[in-house]
Amino acid sequence: MESLFEFLDDKWWLVFPAMAFAGHWTNSLRKAGERRHRRKVELYKLRNQSRELERASAADVEALVATHDAINKRWLDYELDVGKLIDFPLMTDVREPLTVAFLRAKREADGQRPDSPEDMTSPSRLEAYRKAVNSFAVALDVAEREALRIRDSKFTGPERERLATARQLLRIAGDHAATPAERQAAYKRARRELDGLIVLPDATLAALERQVAPGLDAGREPSDFRHR
Repeated sequence: MESLFEFLDDKWWLVFPAMAFAGHWTNSLRKAGERRHRRKVELYKLRNQSRELERASAADVEALVATHDAINKRWLDYELDVGKLIDFPLMTDVREPLTVAFLRAKREADGQRPDSPEDMTSPSRLEAYRKAVNSFAVALDVAEREALRIRDSKFTGPERERLATARQLLRIAGDHAATPAERQAAYKRARRELDGLIVLPDATLAALERQVAPGLDAGREPSDFRHR
């Protein structure tokens, strides 16, 4: 012990580098602890952000699907209502570029539509679906405005009279106060009036026949209407 004190008495200056080393070591430990703490905080934030993004993505998909449904409903209001198609024949006239454009946009949006929000696996796919739905909405808006503008102006006077007659006959065909025979006769005559004037999709004809039943014979296939 005496020799140790003699050594320390002789090497007293070593105390200063030892204290400096101890201070540096303590400071390094403190900084390492701070870095670990910051990493834990950042990891926690990233995990929370990931959960928030997942929830936001699912909400975005659901909102986009709802928008898609609303646009489809607008189109179905034409497709399933013969009266509206008689009033606005452009909506089913595939010779019209605007009609072709919105039908093509509809197919694209329907093709991008996910079965469930979980199927939307990437932001790029969600963005592609969003663009398709927006394009569908714009194309339908443009076609609808043009259909409202021109209405039946492309038809001749006699053809417009036939359309008006068909509209009246279809009201009779769908009137449950009329007898089955009256409804069936009105329906058949309405089809003759429309033949060659406007296109009625199969879905429209099927909806019409359900509406006017039981005045119609069951089980027969709806015939095609052709444009003039």
